[in-house]
Amino acid sequence: MTFALHEQRQRRFGLWIRTWGISLWCVMMCVGVIGDNLVRAEQSTSPGSPGDSMLIEDFRNPDERGFPQGWGAQRSVVTAHETYRIQEEGGVSFLRAKNASQRVYTKQMTWDPKTHPMLVWRWRLQAVPEGKEFIAAIYPSLDTDMMFIPVNTKYVWSATLPVGSMKKGGMFSSTEIVIRSGSAPIGEWMEERVNVYEDFLKIHNHEPAVLAWGISLLGGPAVEIDFGSLRVEAE
Repeated sequence: MTFALHEQRQRRFGLWIRTWGISLWCVMMCVGVIGDNLVRAEQSTSPGSPGDSMLIEDFRNPDERGFPQGWGAQRSVVTAHETYRIQEEGGVSFLRAKNASQRVYTKQMTWDPKTHPMLVWRWRLQAVPEGKEFIAAIYPSLDTDMMFIPVNTKYVWSATLPVGSMKKGGMFSSTEIVIRSGSAPIGEWMEERVNVYEDFLKIHNHEPAVLAWGISLLGGPAVEIDFGSLRVEAE
């Protein structure tokens, strides 16, 4: 009698163990599936994947002088600090260029121009003297030459030249393309979208580097202009 009772208890315990094991296996499988889905979701929305918009600069990190951190000057750092300053207005940060005489640039980026060929930026004209032709320009540099000099295209805001005007560059100058013309509007943000990858192929007749070298900004002499956020997008 005692042996039969003991055997019955063992069968019940074995059944409980098997039931508990199956339940645990089901829970682990569900967690695994959910975890796999989460990983795949994170990968599909990870920065830099095709279809995403990648922020290059939003000018929210000024140094103690108001100059954007991680940026350099074409020639004089002292002069760059005097003529380029980060400002903030209504919660929006931007870089103001006032009477600039040289470019400022950043090259801290992981931008593949083939997957993200569209360069998008905003700029806002504040003041330009009458008779001035050059207002501002932006230079995406997608490669370097054999001497490690950045190879770029110069996209220009001109006060007088018509949109679409093009001036071929030389050994020490960039090809210029006018994408905005006229000295108006004043004080209004204007957004530009340019396929810099296609333009690079047409102008230089070869593929750019796997990762772009950087971007330069230039405000004109006696001109006051604001540069807003810079980003790149898939076409």
